[in-house]
Amino acid sequence: MTENSVIAPVAARAVGLDLALPAAPVREILERAFAEDAPAGDITSQLLIPADARATAVLNARVPGVFSGATVFRDAMQLVDPGTTVELLLADGERFDAGTHLARVTGRARSVLLAERVALNLVQRMSAIATRTAEFVQLAEGTRARITDTRKTTPGLRILERFAVRCGGGANHRYSLSDAVLAKDNHLAVMTGGDPARLTELLLAAKAQLGHTTHFEVEVDRMDQIEPVLAAGVDTIMLDNFTPEELRQGVALVAGRARVEASGNVNLSTVAGIAATGVDVISVGALTHTVAALDLGLDVELTAG
Repeated sequence: MTENSVIAPVAARAVGLDLALPAAPVREILERAFAEDAPAGDITSQLLIPADARATAVLNARVPGVFSGATVFRDAMQLVDPGTTVELLLADGERFDAGTHLARVTGRARSVLLAERVALNLVQRMSAIATRTAEFVQLAEGTRARITDTRKTTPGLRILERFAVRCGGGANHRYSLSDAVLAKDNHLAVMTGGDPARLTELLLAAKAQLGHTTHFEVEVDRMDQIEPVLAAGVDTIMLDNFTPEELRQGVALVAGRARVEASGNVNLSTVAGIAATGVDVISVGALTHTVAALDLGLDVELTAG
């Protein structure tokens, strides 16, 4: 996103999405982060800052965007020092302009400085993901397509990054390999042993072993795979790296017999054309795997205690 990007207001709250994070995994992430960043405390602040000095700090937006990680920022500050006061001035999922104050922190200066980098790292990344997601969602507006993330997340941070996608108005794909069946090209290659004529038979046999609540999705990369996959009664068919014209043909061929997902070559230049083909879902790895941290800063004023 450039500094002059215009982002429409995010509709996440309007459609009733649950913008809440479970406390336990967030605390675990923060504890690991602080163990990495300050395993024996902050020796710089201990050397330079009086123990009784207090600080007021403002989380300031230097570019426009969509906020995500408000409570993570607060929890990071208060995990270091429960006595730190954090006033959240915007909620998760809200749009902001450059110069907006997002939160205000007051507490012991040493505590604020120790927590600063971990808190900023997380809220900058989460807000970048929310902002990027909002751009994709805006470009798909007026179509039936839902923008979703993928499993291309930072190891250990998936719960935060998936939350940020929701803050940007997007939706989440399966959370992990344990949640749903998604047979991709390598699965099909091993399954069929190079004999595509057996595809329907093998998928039917696999589906018969599933519980009725488990979602079954299959990826295809050629038009001639669509009918054999549909014949197995899958829930979703993923059309991978299809051109927009091929996607239109694929949607017509599926004709409502399964949900249609588009994947591959999805970026801000292509997503509107993909959405216009009539697909139900567009999965976008770029929501999480290539974002750059949003430029947010913590501006601190110190006052001797």
